Amino acid sequence: MLVDSPSRKSAAPASAESGPEPKPAPEPRKRHVLRAVGLLAGVGVLLLVCVASVAIGAKPIPVGDVWHGLFQNAGTGNDVIVHDVRVPRTVLGLLVGAALGLAGAVMQALTRNPLAEPGLLGVNAGAAAAVVSAISFLGVRSVSAYVWFAFVGAGVVSVVVYVLGGSRGATPVRLALAGTAATAALYGYVNAVQLLDSAALDRLRFWTVGSLASADPATISKIAPFIGAGVLVALLIARPLNALELGDDTARALGARLTRTRVLAMLAVTLLCGAATAACGPIVFIGLMVPHLVRAITGPDMRWIMPYAAVLSPVLLLGSDVVGRIVARPSELQVGVVTAFIGGPVFIYLVRRKRMAQL
Repeated sequence: MLVDSPSRKSAAPASAESGPEPKPAPEPRKRHVLRAVGLLAGVGVLLLVCVASVAIGAKPIPVGDVWHGLFQNAGTGNDVIVHDVRVPRTVLGLLVGAALGLAGAVMQALTRNPLAEPGLLGVNAGAAAAVVSAISFLGVRSVSAYVWFAFVGAGVVSVVVYVLGGSRGATPVRLALAGTAATAALYGYVNAVQLLDSAALDRLRFWTVGSLASADPATISKIAPFIGAGVLVALLIARPLNALELGDDTARALGARLTRTRVLAMLAVTLLCGAATAACGPIVFIGLMVPHLVRAITGPDMRWIMPYAAVLSPVLLLGSDVVGRIVARPSELQVGVVTAFIGGPVFIYLVRRKRMAQL
C-alpha cells in the first residue's frame, strides 16, 4: 500500500494538469449569424420583387397611379388593374412560390435525392387528371372550382402512390418508382381526353402551362388554408427529416419514427403542391431548383433549408412573372414558360458545380 500511494499521488497532478476532457465543439455562432443575415436579406429581396410585381405589368402605369390604386381605389382603369389584378396576382405568387419551394425541400429529404421535385409523387399528374375530368365530363368552367377537383386528385394519387410504394414498408426508391409510374399513366390519360375533347383542350391551355393570370380573391381564399396547413406540417417534421436523410438505420438509432415521418412528409407535399397546382397549374422547376440552391447556402439542415426555400421560391416565381409581362408587351408569357427558360441554364450550372452540397 505504501508503495502504491506515491504513484497515486503523482497521477493526480498529471490528470489535473491535463484539465477536463474537451467537449464537442458546438456549431460556430458565426454560421448561425450568417444564415440569419442571409435569410433577412432574402426577405428584403422578396419585398422588392413584390413591389415590382405590383408596379410593373404588360400595361405601363405611372408610379403615382400605382400608389393611388393601392390605397385610394376610385374605380378608374388603372386602379382596377392595380387593386383587382396585380395585388391578387402577387399574393397568389407568394403563396404558390412558398408552397412549391417547401414541397420540393420535403421531397428531396424524403427520397434522399437532391434532384427530386414535387411531381415525383404524382401530385401534379393527379391534379391535372382531376381537372381535365371535371372539365370534360362535368362541364366545370370556373377556375375557382378547379381548386377542389385538383386538390382531391392530388390527394387520391398520393395515397395510391404510398400504397404502391409499400405503405409501412415504403422506401425512397419504391416511392419514386410508384410516383413515376402513376405520373406516366395519368398524363397519358390527360393527353387522351384533351385530344378527344377540344373544349377541354381550350380551357386547359393556360392551366397546364402554369400561370398566375387567373388570380382572384376567391381562389386565394380557397388555397390559403391548405397551404398554411402544409407549411405547419413541413416545419414540424424538419428535425425527423434531418435524421431520415442519414439513412433508415441511423434514423431509427436516433429515435426517428420512419413511418410517421414519411406519412407526414407525403401529407405536407400533397397539401402544398396540390393547392399550388390547383390554383396555377403544374409549374415545374421551382420546387426542383430552389431547394437545391438553398442547400448549397445553408448546408443539409432542414431547419434552415425550409425557411430559405419558402422565401426564395416566391422571389423566383414572382420575378419570372414580371419578366413574362415585360418581354411580350402588350401580351405576356406564362410564368411556367419563363421559369423553365430562366432556371434551366442556372440549374445545369449548379448541378455541374463540384462544391454543391450533397444529401
